[in-house]
Amino acid sequence: MTPRPENEPLDLLGVGVGPFNLSLAALADGVPGLRAAFHEQRASFHWHPGLLIEGSTLQVPFLADLVSLVEPTSPWSYLNYLKTRQRLFPFYFAERFHIQRSDFDSYCRWVSGTLASTHFGRRVDTVAWDAARGSFAVGFTRLGPDGEELAAGLAHTRHVALGVGTAPYVPVPLRALAEDPGSLVLHSADYLAHRDRLLAARHVTVVGSGQSGAEVLLDLLRSRPGGGEGLTWLARTPAFAPMEYSKIGLEHFTPDYTRYFHGLPQTVRDQLLPRQWQLYKGVSGETLGEIHDELYRRSLDGGWPDVTLTPGIEVIGAVATGSGRIELRVEHGRQATRGRFGTDAVVLATGYRERPVDGLLAALDPHIVRDGAGRPQVDEAQRLVLKGEIGGSVFVQNAEQHTHGVGSPDLGLAAWRSAVIINALTGKDTYPLPERTAFTTFGLGGGDRSGAHGGATEPGATPGTAAAGPAAGTGPAAGPANATSPATGTTGGCP
Repeated sequence: MTPRPENEPLDLLGVGVGPFNLSLAALADGVPGLRAAFHEQRASFHWHPGLLIEGSTLQVPFLADLVSLVEPTSPWSYLNYLKTRQRLFPFYFAERFHIQRSDFDSYCRWVSGTLASTHFGRRVDTVAWDAARGSFAVGFTRLGPDGEELAAGLAHTRHVALGVGTAPYVPVPLRALAEDPGSLVLHSADYLAHRDRLLAARHVTVVGSGQSGAEVLLDLLRSRPGGGEGLTWLARTPAFAPMEYSKIGLEHFTPDYTRYFHGLPQTVRDQLLPRQWQLYKGVSGETLGEIHDELYRRSLDGGWPDVTLTPGIEVIGAVATGSGRIELRVEHGRQATRGRFGTDAVVLATGYRERPVDGLLAALDPHIVRDGAGRPQVDEAQRLVLKGEIGGSVFVQNAEQHTHGVGSPDLGLAAWRSAVIINALTGKDTYPLPERTAFTTFGLGGGDRSGAHGGATEPGATPGTAAAGPAAGTGPAAGPANATSPATGTTGGCP
């Protein structure tokens, strides 16, 4: 192999090291000659540390690790992690299909701390196209253990993978109090750091109907005395509803559905996503059952626990009162009524939003193709659609729900999406991917898989796009969309 010049660009530079870019780093590690580096501004990997509540588990099976659904023999699989810890037999007898979140965090920290391509304490500041060098110029800052800036750096890379993750979302009516250190109003992302203060509060209100809200409520409920629970759970959703977890329903989190969704018109995608909230914003049936069991146990003496669960409620205002309490102003949409009540603390399980990357990509902004709502268009192979003389690709992870659907933030698609990216940047089937992943056929057209459709559509019908063309990231069709040149196969040098 002919050695590369020391200043030759990397093949791939990842911005951010969360689970999705860590998956990409793990699979890239198995590609001979692929030079990759992943920069993360944090000092080390930690996955939702504020929600690693004792006993809480992943909502996906352990096979949804960083690599197994694409390359189960990878040294970076969860099972190999257990092997290195001499825990395979205990895990075998435990019969745990859904592992604890803290264990998943430990597994990811093991991978991130062992891979040579992950670099912590590096904040990426800018990404620009350097036409003279035919690569992206990535400016970054080296940070000290306390986040202090130490030195500036510059790296060149043929391709970039954005995995900057999401940020906790605080509703507008509560932002002022959340920023006031004197008020106990916090996002659930910081729950464990404030748990002792919350347990000491006379009354706590949890806002948000998803899994995080349910787990926070359950943890507080189990830790407070009978008759003195002092808990309220509010949600905008019409019910504290279970997440869709039927086996057929879960096929919405497959590559087949992702391809189908991507092929829909943008207006249809925008209409469809809000209707699918129970696919990704509901609560596991087991957690709802545990909440009911705990409430029932506390009612055995004939009384009712001091716990209020009210769906259909939106918080429209909040103020701190002179007594140190918090007054919440609420509205019930279906009743068209408003009210107010006091509480001592508020935990906002109100979800996350994509981190803005406008500043990071400011130099590329004229080249980014956007949809009618101003959002970047993302092609089937996870690339930003770019115009102009940009010869490389910018891949995105967990920032494409508007183009790829409900599975974008799901761990179960992490390995597949990473393989799609690697296949696209190498220009070949580095990781062969299955042509079919679901029993459900989404849409019409795209070939006859079962014989039921006869390969034709009804007169006047619009054929679907579920299986049109080869799978993303496979074969010649996976070539870069922005006139990128594939990695050469020689070695190139992270929410």
